[in-house]
Amino acid sequence: MNMVDIILKKREGEKLSPQEIQHFINGYTKGDIPDYQASALLMAIYFQGMDKEETYQLTKAMKESGDVVDLSAISGIKVDKHSTGGVGDKTTLVVGPLAAACGVPVAKMSGRGLGFTGGTVDKMESIPGFRTTLEEEEFMELVNRVGLSVIGQTAHIAPADKKLYALRDVTATVDNLSLITASIMSKKLASGSDAIVLDVKCGNGAFMENLEEAVELAKGMVDIGNADGKKTIAVITDMNQPLGHAVGNSNEVIEAIETLKGKGPVDITQLALTLSGIMIYAGGHAETMEEGMEKAKEALHSGRALEKLASFIEGQGGDPAVVEDYSLFPQPTTYQKVLAQESGYVTEIQARSIGLASQHSGAGREKKEDPIDLSAGIILRKKVGDVVAKGDVLAEVSGRDSLKVRLAAEEAAKAFTIGPAAPELGPIIIRIID
Repeated sequence: MNMVDIILKKREGEKLSPQEIQHFINGYTKGDIPDYQASALLMAIYFQGMDKEETYQLTKAMKESGDVVDLSAISGIKVDKHSTGGVGDKTTLVVGPLAAACGVPVAKMSGRGLGFTGGTVDKMESIPGFRTTLEEEEFMELVNRVGLSVIGQTAHIAPADKKLYALRDVTATVDNLSLITASIMSKKLASGSDAIVLDVKCGNGAFMENLEEAVELAKGMVDIGNADGKKTIAVITDMNQPLGHAVGNSNEVIEAIETLKGKGPVDITQLALTLSGIMIYAGGHAETMEEGMEKAKEALHSGRALEKLASFIEGQGGDPAVVEDYSLFPQPTTYQKVLAQESGYVTEIQARSIGLASQHSGAGREKKEDPIDLSAGIILRKKVGDVVAKGDVLAEVSGRDSLKVRLAAEEAAKAFTIGPAAPELGPIIIRIID
């Protein structure tokens, strides 16, 4: 096969065959196809698009470019949860224990944060001693014993995606639905779980700002998951302001613990109960999603999910005492308050701006090799709809670098809009696509 012919075919809007897609993915992963030809094909795909069959074949080829994890040694129906990325999104730390407390084995591989969205692996590493790298046998043993394990994704999972994403990032071809779908689902399908619950964020703090595009992405991922034999359900959720009050690493873990104590913010609690309820249903421990959500509520209010979190932390080498003693987390040394410049109602909080401010405080990274400050981040003291008086504290930025914290606070201040009338608040759960 000739790459020039494949590029020309897609440039003219024709459908690529499974063999042509496989040739491209295999050749580019091995280094036989140069960046300039891969870039040309990506741009042709960006403008001409791919149909459902092409998108599935691209996902399948990317999945098979590396290891496909075998989780058969773990008993039960394994259910994975994936978020398309948001600000303050600590749901894995709440959803995992809730689902596991209801009998669902959760064997999860997560990534690190990059840009304005945080990463679960970074958050977990703020727990003293916590290990995100485990041997395969230890990982599976922990899931069988505790019901939950979260580790960093290995380089052997869908290596084609790693190469292609880096190229898409520098060729302005990131935001194409087929390419996004293949990127997400190739990793999820290779991770070995039997069922997948997708949290598709929609709003100003999400990659999908438009509801119509979020629905299209969600449907595409559900179709591909089901076509691959995985029960796949997507939940479209609001990301027009940060989730909860905490944005960062250690402070998000603390908020997740508070949520499992029944004292968390309403939005993160509702989202976590919905996602874990669907996981319980997908894992065969409830006849309906609604029954799954009721079981999740019981696990929350009884304290069983909090106990599961402590066991999970201890199982991965972390200090379970953090569940009660938050002083064990990395502590910031400098703080900066963001004050309201007028009275009224908070009508908007730009989630993306808060995410970037948190990143710039030291909590995130611009490049994968950048170090991060696990103590840094932002606590929102006001959310959309809250009444404020001039001089009230809207948010508090913290970290260990006073200059970074001051500049991040100035950036966070620009995220808030205050108006004279109370805004209408939309639901956190926008749509479920089964």
